[in-house]
Amino acid sequence: MLGRVEKKLNRIIENEGAAYFILIDPEKDVDLESIMDYADAFLIGGSSGIVNLDEKIKEIKKDTNIPIILFPGNVDGISKEADAILYMSLMNSRNTYWTTLAPTLGAIKILKYKIEPIPTAYICIEPAKNTTVGFVGDINEIPKNKPNIVAMYCLSAKFFGMRWCYLEAGSGAEFPVSNEAIKISKEIANINIIVGGGIRDEKTAYEKVKAGADVIVTGTLIEKNPDKVEQIYNAIKKAGREKL
Repeated sequence: MLGRVEKKLNRIIENEGAAYFILIDPEKDVDLESIMDYADAFLIGGSSGIVNLDEKIKEIKKDTNIPIILFPGNVDGISKEADAILYMSLMNSRNTYWTTLAPTLGAIKILKYKIEPIPTAYICIEPAKNTTVGFVGDINEIPKNKPNIVAMYCLSAKFFGMRWCYLEAGSGAEFPVSNEAIKISKEIANINIIVGGGIRDEKTAYEKVKAGADVIVTGTLIEKNPDKVEQIYNAIKKAGREKL
């Protein structure tokens, strides 16, 4: 059953063609005022250990009503203050902890806190192996020149009942997920596709949406080049309108 946040995201995609998520590292200070007008949702979390997550989310909520969605790197990435959580299986991990055990261990806490789960397949593609998620998640990296494998994972996720696929190149990746992998995955699986990692400019964001991405995620960008956020937002929405 779809919850309030997921319904809102689907409406944005239906009406605007694409959405923009900004990923916030809870351990770093972010100038929210400069970016809040351009985010359809905030993701919060990461692949390494987290402290003071509740306090960080409370701080963000003081300034905005934008949905806050947990992007958990482990079971310590769950907070009762969040609106929703990407309930993820790292599908191409070699370690069953990341495919099934970690989300299972977090399930009771999610239920207890009444956090809305958004069922998501997390799929890591070259060059993710060289990033934090590759190291921590022990991934069986999908080569960048094998888009059909990405599409098969997306189709498998849909058959498992997941409604979203997050195609990840890794935080600060040298290059993003290919347009071809996005296009084939969307055509074959017809599932909501989130794309993150290595997206640093408006041209790249535009291309990913035109290829079939429903959501673009940037994270490192707000730390290194926050002035780009507005440009990337505008490019995402332009591509979304054209896609409609």
